[in-house]
Amino acid sequence: MVNFHSVTASASDSQELLLSPEMLSSEAPASDVYVCVHGHFYQPPRENPSLEAVERQPGAAPFHDWNERILRESYRPNAFARIMDHNGEILQIVNNYESISFNIGPTLMSWLERHDIETYRRILAADKLSCDRNDGHGNAIAQVYNHIILPLANERDKRTQVRWGIADFRKRFHRDPEGIWLAETAIDQDTLRVLIQEGIKFTIVAPSQVQRCRQLATADQAAGDWHEVGGGQIDPTRPYRCFVPGLPAGQNYIDIFVYDGPISGDMGFSDILQSSQSFADRIGQAIRGERKDAQLISVATDGETFGHHRDGAERALAYALQHEFVDRGWKVVSYAHYLNLFPPTWELELKPVTAWSCAHGVERWQSDCGCGGGGEWHQQWRKPLRQALDWLRDELSEIYEITGEELLKDAWAARDSYIDIICDRTPLNIERFFNQHQHHELTQIERTDALCLLEMQRHAMLMYTSCGWFFEEISRPEGTQILRYAARAIELAEEICGESLEAEFIDKLTLAPSNIPLFKNGAGVYRAQVQSSRISVEQVVAHYAMSSLFHTYHREQRLYCHTLIHQDYQKQTMGPLTLALGQVNIVSEITQAKGSYIFAVCHFGGQEFLCGIRPFKNRLAYARAKDAVLRTFAQGSMVEIIGTIHNHFGEYTFNLQQLFSEERQHIIQLLSQNTLEQLNQLYTQIYRENYGVLMAFHRENMAVPRELQVAAEITLSHRVINVLRRLEQDLSDIDEHILAISTGYLGELEGIAIEANHLHCHLTLPKAATLLEGLILQTLRQTLRIDPEAARQGCTLTINPIAIQGIQRLITLGGNLGLNLNLERSQEVYYHYTQHCPSIPSLGRALKIVE
Repeated sequence: MVNFHSVTASASDSQELLLSPEMLSSEAPASDVYVCVHGHFYQPPRENPSLEAVERQPGAAPFHDWNERILRESYRPNAFARIMDHNGEILQIVNNYESISFNIGPTLMSWLERHDIETYRRILAADKLSCDRNDGHGNAIAQVYNHIILPLANERDKRTQVRWGIADFRKRFHRDPEGIWLAETAIDQDTLRVLIQEGIKFTIVAPSQVQRCRQLATADQAAGDWHEVGGGQIDPTRPYRCFVPGLPAGQNYIDIFVYDGPISGDMGFSDILQSSQSFADRIGQAIRGERKDAQLISVATDGETFGHHRDGAERALAYALQHEFVDRGWKVVSYAHYLNLFPPTWELELKPVTAWSCAHGVERWQSDCGCGGGGEWHQQWRKPLRQALDWLRDELSEIYEITGEELLKDAWAARDSYIDIICDRTPLNIERFFNQHQHHELTQIERTDALCLLEMQRHAMLMYTSCGWFFEEISRPEGTQILRYAARAIELAEEICGESLEAEFIDKLTLAPSNIPLFKNGAGVYRAQVQSSRISVEQVVAHYAMSSLFHTYHREQRLYCHTLIHQDYQKQTMGPLTLALGQVNIVSEITQAKGSYIFAVCHFGGQEFLCGIRPFKNRLAYARAKDAVLRTFAQGSMVEIIGTIHNHFGEYTFNLQQLFSEERQHIIQLLSQNTLEQLNQLYTQIYRENYGVLMAFHRENMAVPRELQVAAEITLSHRVINVLRRLEQDLSDIDEHILAISTGYLGELEGIAIEANHLHCHLTLPKAATLLEGLILQTLRQTLRIDPEAARQGCTLTINPIAIQGIQRLITLGGNLGLNLNLERSQEVYYHYTQHCPSIPSLGRALKIVE
């Protein structure tokens, strides 16, 4: 846990811990001091391009994937940041996004919206609050769409990336962005020109990116002399104006903030975020006591630093923002707000082409410059990879222009507007888009072609996501991911024009040497890690067919980014054999491409499956194929069944290994249930028959034979899981009287916990913690349900004390069962209600909240 210097149990106690004026004398300013903390929240897009979904990533365990892990460690904790006392009990829960300047990558925000709407809404609410508080100048700024290094992009991609970033920001925050974060703060004159033309007021750079600065001319005085600051000597405590030649007067500049490089570096690579005092002390060292005018101490770092890279740093940040900075007389501000208060009085000139994470300009994303190196590993692959992608981009652009002009009034204007569909793929919004951009009234097939073209262009930009070059090896997940986007763009191009670009692209990748002998070069990486991950429409249908043996699907079923509608479905079982046949229509939610297929899938027992897929031709052909398989199945001959499926449905054949990995693992678990159930019955019998022997060993303080101890642990674990399953089932359709329903189960579980504790059992209880956490949260919400208007008027809430005791019992039960319950959401609900209704009966001790 973070060790806070000034976190206390009460306001009166906190006064005793404030630093005296003498202690602050070394940093006491002669002018107002403003502090801005900027968080660059971003994760590269990780979706499988064929599924538009993030697949399980074992390296992120115990979480499903890295997005989910960082959500739990950083994004959500910053939305509900704890300020705690020395006993680890919560004094406040605050929203850090309300006080910091921040950008969140559009692709990450899209993922957040789908996977944690509560955190997503809290981020939006934080910006709205900061706008209301600061005359419309909110904390949030935009970001170029998918983190492309803009100086290395062509003019068209520069502009689309900025326009997409602005449009995505506007859709989410309901206002125009004032500032924008550039990927890796990579910048050049052409990028600045695009930002100005697109209405951006300011951006942020590192001190090393500035060449020189001077005082601006005023009505009373000429411009000052230029000061060379190319070695990073720029004064970062003020904003600067940057003029760009070739633009009309009055529209030829953008304002620049320069973050404090040393402090920002310390945030990422030292321990100053271990406590709010250390953080404030380090910021205090940058204050210039001789200054007469206002000064800004601004720092910028990856937002994931707060909680993911630095465990508990979001709590140190919360206390610093809410108390530490204020106690020292500093004003917390965002860049946008500060710029409104203090327009620039100095100007600067930037170095020609630079970025914050490369000492060689932007060479990290196109050459073997050594940045991000892994010791003995080279980065000679970087240049050939970029050259291959540049070639592919240009080939795709030609296809887009030639085909697009037949479908769209202005293909490139349509691409700029395609962000509206990316943000909202509802039929009405797609209809609106085509009404604006179609060349003529498009048929459904032409619409699909247009959407395929636009998707091709989206993936042509996704393949430039900066992290693909950031590290030392092309075969890392980041490099593999951008190649997957390239493969998807190639696939879409082939569907549209029938021309294959893949062979030549692979040939160009042979020039990108890998550090790993297994791959040899980029072509080896592409063949081994990209082509194998490509998923066809037929594979989606096969997944649907095989998994239908274990799931009851609705007639219309969404599967990743496809909707499947079965026109016919039949399942039969005979002994160990299970057969399913059907006809299904499939529609892509991305391109609206449609297909119709027939399938036959047979499970022969164990992990042996055969699935045949064939495009639907007509009802008669399907009826004949179906009858042939059913007749053969009735005879019960596995050999005959396999032959018949191959003959009538076998244009494409699949087995269990072709299922998507998560569903494949789920089915393997289901297939093992019978065996596990038999083993559980056996262990239960051993436990019951030898209970007296077990007790004798414990009475005599003798070591229990491992065989008997294992039988006890497996039996009691199985009993707990069974009780929890029954409880979950009984509560699945009930919204009220949760506690009354669960009381009987609670008694049973408490009894098992006592028994397990007495026998020194270590129970294995997968998903038990999640179920209990959900039950506690659900019960708490029901118990604290009050009328919002009554809450605003300072209501008096009367709650049945039995309900409070029940919640306490649930929490205690988790501890007795050895479950490490995560009570964060329950804490947040309870804290919220205590702010609106102070008469709530005490649950603070159980939830570790100081009331």
